[in-house]
Amino acid sequence: MENPKHLISISIVSHKQASLVGALLEDILRHIDPQLIEIILTLNVPERHAFHVKNLRTSTRIIENSAAKGFATNHNAAFKLARGDWFCVMNPDIRLMCNPFPPLLEELQSLGGAVIAPAVVGPTGLFEDNVRDFPTMRSLAAKLIWRMGGCHPGLLGNQAFFGDWVAGMFMLFRRDAFGSVGGFDEKFFLYYEDVDICARLWRGGWSVVVFPGVQVIHHARRTSRHHPGYMRWHLASMIRFFLKHHGHLPQRSHS
Repeated sequence: MENPKHLISISIVSHKQASLVGALLEDILRHIDPQLIEIILTLNVPERHAFHVKNLRTSTRIIENSAAKGFATNHNAAFKLARGDWFCVMNPDIRLMCNPFPPLLEELQSLGGAVIAPAVVGPTGLFEDNVRDFPTMRSLAAKLIWRMGGCHPGLLGNQAFFGDWVAGMFMLFRRDAFGSVGGFDEKFFLYYEDVDICARLWRGGWSVVVFPGVQVIHHARRTSRHHPGYMRWHLASMIRFFLKHHGHLPQRSHS
C-alpha cells in the first residue's frame, strides 16, 4: 500500500462519544489542511453520530465494531488501514487550539524519536501527567499511599525532552517505529498499553519524546476512575505489565 509522504493518519476510537468526536473533528478541520491528514474513526459500540463523512472534507474511514474491543485492538486495526507515514492515536476528549503536527514532527525528526507527545492540560490550564517514569512497586506505593506524583518537571519548560512513556490520549508515531514493535500489545485491554509500547520502543533502540512547546486540552470525564470493573482491568493490566517486563525495563538516566 502506498504511503503518501507527509500524510498523517489520525486514529480516534469512540465509546458512544459522538458529541466529543464531533467537536474534535471540528478542531481538526479548523486548524489542519485536510489534504495532509486522513481520519480513521472506530465506533467501538453502535452509536448514532451527527456528522457525515462526505462533509468532513478529508479522507475518512469509519470502522463499526459489532462488539466492543480494547484500546490496543482498535488502534492496531486502524493502523492496518492507515496510509500515512505518521500514525497519531488521539482520544475523543482531546481539543486542539492550533495545528499541533508541524512542530511535533520537526522535534520528532530532529531527535530521531519513535513517538512524540505534546503537553496535555486540563480545561483550567493545569498540566496533566501524560509523561511519566516507568512504574516501579515503590513509585506505585508512593502514589497510592502518600499521593505523591504530579506533572513531569520537563513540562514546565519549552524544550523537547525524552520521557520514559507518554499517555495514549495523544501519541504521534513514526509509521516504521510503530510497525517495528508490532503495534500495541492486544493482551492489554484498557490500561498500560501505552506504557508497554514505550518500553518496547526504548528496548528496540528508539526513543520517546515530549514537546511542551505544543499543548492540547484534555476534557477528561473520569467517570470510570472508581468503577469496580475498570479498577479490576487496571489492576490486571498492571500485573501483566510487571510480569512481562520484570527485570528488563529500559534503564534510563533521568539526570
